[in-house]
Amino acid sequence: MKQFTRWLIAISAVLLPFSAIADVTEYTLVIDREPVNITGKTVERITINGGIPGPILEFTEGDEAVIHVVNKLDEPTSVHWHGLLLPPEMDGVPGLGGYEAIKAGETFTYRFTLRQNGTYWYHAHSGTQEQDGHYGALVIYPKDEPVVQADRDYVVLLSDFSNEIGQQIFNNLKKSPHYYNYSQRTVGDFFSEVREQGLASAWQDVRPWGEMRMSPTDLADVRYDAFLVNGQTNEQNWTGLFKPGERVRLRFINASAMSMYDVRIPGLQMTVIQADGQYIEPVTVDEFRFAVAETYDVIVTPEADQAYTIAAESIDRTGFALGTLAPRTGMKGMVPAHRPRSLLTMADMGHDMDHGDHQMSQTDSMDHSGHDMHGDDHQAMQEDEPAEMQSGWADASTPEGHKALQYSDLRSLGTQDDLRPAEREIVVKLGGTMERFIWTLNGHKYGDPGFEPIKLNYGERVRLIFKNETMMAHPMHLHGMFVQLENGQPGEKLPNKHTVNVAPGTEYSVLLTADEPGEWAFHCHLLYHMSAGMMSSVVVAEYDEDDLPAAPPALQEMGGHHDHH
Repeated sequence: MKQFTRWLIAISAVLLPFSAIADVTEYTLVIDREPVNITGKTVERITINGGIPGPILEFTEGDEAVIHVVNKLDEPTSVHWHGLLLPPEMDGVPGLGGYEAIKAGETFTYRFTLRQNGTYWYHAHSGTQEQDGHYGALVIYPKDEPVVQADRDYVVLLSDFSNEIGQQIFNNLKKSPHYYNYSQRTVGDFFSEVREQGLASAWQDVRPWGEMRMSPTDLADVRYDAFLVNGQTNEQNWTGLFKPGERVRLRFINASAMSMYDVRIPGLQMTVIQADGQYIEPVTVDEFRFAVAETYDVIVTPEADQAYTIAAESIDRTGFALGTLAPRTGMKGMVPAHRPRSLLTMADMGHDMDHGDHQMSQTDSMDHSGHDMHGDDHQAMQEDEPAEMQSGWADASTPEGHKALQYSDLRSLGTQDDLRPAEREIVVKLGGTMERFIWTLNGHKYGDPGFEPIKLNYGERVRLIFKNETMMAHPMHLHGMFVQLENGQPGEKLPNKHTVNVAPGTEYSVLLTADEPGEWAFHCHLLYHMSAGMMSSVVVAEYDEDDLPAAPPALQEMGGHHDHH
């Protein structure tokens, strides 16, 4: 392999003239461990500048960011700038890209030029510190006139909070993956099903789950003590003010360690304008499923002189993160009732991979246009299927007539620069053993014997095919670059994403132009899945042909998308 250092030097040389004339925006972040009381119980947690979450960092596109991180912990720490395009040594993952962790008692200064605008966030990439409070929002305003005008602009950062420290949660999961699953089926449930369905049918339903050491209630790994909006509990009632008729921009960030949500604002439709900080053609929805590490920017226009409730309901239906939009402080809207908790089915285990649109043939995949599964279309399709063939994961109990956002709805507002077909395909198998709480990529835990990074030639166009062989969704995050979802839209309109939620038992394909040289982390963004091994690295460099693994040439088109994100 030829050294890629010269690429970094060349890029730095290009950026230096801009940095020299760019405005400098400077922050200091102090990372400490302090007593906090969020649920009524005082516990020690990680704070940034004295709070959870850390402060909102605001920049303008083209700025030079200078961020001093002071580590007052008694252990190393780090800060990763989630979704930002920057040099690998500034990305903040210890041991990758030339970056080393910030030692206890030391200060590290990040310096990089902001090459984009949009809604992003930052968090620790050290152990389980993110769970313990080490995260915050980051907003980059456009250097020119905003593409979308709004009268009000609010960050809505969601997170999950536990009275247990992150390491204890991880230890509990390693002892028993079902440690926090209080809704497992019981013997009583089985006998109820026998009475309703008969012994043969009930046994046929329960037997495969026992063989796989899984449960149809395995929608989430951890049960939390609270879900927060901008660090505030439901009782504290974070409030964004408006005047009736104003356009309000809400920058949703899912900074949770493990929790996914179905987000809605009863009485208001939301017009989605950005996904993962990247502008899309506006799409109006009633709700959206929100995976860990994703961001969505929406516009709402409340007309009435009343309070509206921002309701983010965890997908296991154990709680809400609630906020309020109101014309005056002190107001609260109605809290919606909990929706039913879905149960996973054999379809979510991939047992129907040849069924319907779960895995399209190469013949079908040559034309994306015929496979655009919007929420209503898919709901109708599921109604015609036997119950065991319907995806429990996909069932958010969306009311009839309401629109839930699907990945297939996302269309880039601009046009993609690189329309080349993929030169090769790389399969990324998402696997693991639930019973031992081990999670893998292509059969290996990160750093284990046999682990190999994914090697990409600088400038090449590749297709990544995620094959989820587990019964849980995995939000897959690639550092340093955006991928384009192969979501059925025309090539020039494929949306950019930095995090792709891959539903249980499904495949999803994305395109990637390897245009950022360096060594980048690539992992599931469920914190304890990553900690249990579900991580790899992507190295973009100039390679000799013999250095790259042999792979079949890519098809011109591939329709292996699935909208159960």
